[in-house]
Amino acid sequence: MSNPAKQSLGFLKDMIKIRQFEEACAELYSAGLIRGFLHLYIGEEAVAVGALRALLPRDVVFATYREHAHALIRGLPPKDLMAEMFGKVTGSCRGRGGSMHIFDKSRNFAGGNAIVAGALPMAVGMAIALKYQESGGISACFFGEGAMAEGEFHEAMNLAAIWNLPVLFVCENNRYAMGTALSRWEAQTDLVKHAESYGVVSRSADGMDVMEVHHAAKEAVCYVRETKKPFFLECQTYRFRAHSMFDAEKYREKAEVENWKKRDPITTFQEQLLQAGVIVQHDVEAITQSTRNDLDEAIALAKNDPLESRDDLCRHVYKEGSEA
Repeated sequence: MSNPAKQSLGFLKDMIKIRQFEEACAELYSAGLIRGFLHLYIGEEAVAVGALRALLPRDVVFATYREHAHALIRGLPPKDLMAEMFGKVTGSCRGRGGSMHIFDKSRNFAGGNAIVAGALPMAVGMAIALKYQESGGISACFFGEGAMAEGEFHEAMNLAAIWNLPVLFVCENNRYAMGTALSRWEAQTDLVKHAESYGVVSRSADGMDVMEVHHAAKEAVCYVRETKKPFFLECQTYRFRAHSMFDAEKYREKAEVENWKKRDPITTFQEQLLQAGVIVQHDVEAITQSTRNDLDEAIALAKNDPLESRDDLCRHVYKEGSEA
């Protein structure tokens, strides 16, 4: 049996770790040390923590281009992840993946995907493999609500249902896809009904409440593992920052964002634990300082780590029908 107090403290630490990492990435990006595209997860921490902590190491996880949080909770060390953000050879993908393509086979983290809905058919394919291997593992796919307007979503749901595949579909519904409100592009805004139309067992959870997400995810994972059938879990959440660091964010009112910040999943959960006597203020300060120290070390290492050698740049690159 798990210790509820220890679990709650772990969840809080997980969310603080994500928040600090993402805020640091924003600063480093603005300073020109991280380049390319950068999509932050600030405000959505409860989804990644609550859902991923319901999975087992043998389960395979697929994510989107907003996947730093998933990588951290899946076990990737901050130093490996930060080095990848810097494009350094010590990164989890030798600096070749960058922010949108984090990957770690050893942790069954199938990685981020820069294509909206791109991971959905891959997750279904992995579920087929897991089913034939009889590994007992399940395929878990995280995606935004914008992916539900793509054909891949419908194809993936249909095949998973027809073939009875062990897939956990986790929709991180942050209400704006890239920059358009859900009600402006989706005729049926009750996303659970989309999944139910394929005969897939579905439910919705408050994505700003880490414990509600966790309980819902445990229920979903148990169902998928026992029945070998798919489950659709919608987590209603909200990103506090723009879609990406390039986004001018002119599509939503500042007052709306500030109102959602009152439901910050970290501060609200922290307050609940303080009021319940599960933690004291010193615990919060200790967690914050410890994670900050680890992050500072990761940043310092990433700054000094080398780039990939020019002699290795053509390795693992397919050219003229053969691998160079």
